Amino acid sequence: MILLKHRQTVLDPDAPGLAWLGVSMPFRSLLLLTALLLALPAQGQTPAPPPAPPAQGPGQSQGLPPPRRPPVPARPARPPAQPPAPAPAPTPAVPPPLVVEPGKGSVTGLPIPRFAALRSNDVNLRVGPGTDRPAEWTYRRRELPVEIVSEFQQWRQIRDMDGTVGWVHAATLTGRRTFVVKAAETMMRRRAEADGAPVARLMPGVVGRIRACAAAAAWCEVQAGEYRGFVLRSAIWGLAADENVGG
Repeated sequence: MILLKHRQTVLDPDAPGLAWLGVSMPFRSLLLLTALLLALPAQGQTPAPPPAPPAQGPGQSQGLPPPRRPPVPARPARPPAQPPAPAPAPTPAVPPPLVVEPGKGSVTGLPIPRFAALRSNDVNLRVGPGTDRPAEWTYRRRELPVEIVSEFQQWRQIRDMDGTVGWVHAATLTGRRTFVVKAAETMMRRRAEADGAPVARLMPGVVGRIRACAAAAAWCEVQAGEYRGFVLRSAIWGLAADENVGG
């Protein structure tokens, strides 16, 4: 066994820089190694960077509170949506003027004026040519004679015995020739003579058919119901004074 002896030296503890002299060499090395290990950072670790100072806006001094932003004005409310304007009503067709002079119809090419008769017991007389026009009258007399005075597309302007004028659809008319007894009572006779045998007494408003009537003839052959005979042209309405019917 080898005994290591160390010299012991008495030192003044107050002497600067001599604190390590009284410590043995191995122990001193151990202390230096420990201090060195404590001073080094741990493996794989990076020392944390110092905290960054708070961001400062332009013109902001360090330590002063940030300036207040001016209030943003509120946007004005949008006005409520307006409903779309209603579409203008379609302009009704303007009927042609009443034809007074004899001529030709603009649709059929037939003579204007001319006579026709109502096809049914329910015919509306309108103020204009179209179903959107109001009806002023409704005829309830089938085969009542009327006079066509104008044409417009599928509509006919008519005039009745009383002079009332209006528009009816062409489908409500027929070309059958009829008559209506005027205001005075008239006699139907067996022959076209004033002294012919009486057949029937026709009251005002009676409607019948014209069988034949020569142009400018004073008498016309007619039928009213089951009665047939002759009546004076001047006593009935439904044909022109110089018109030839059925001849």
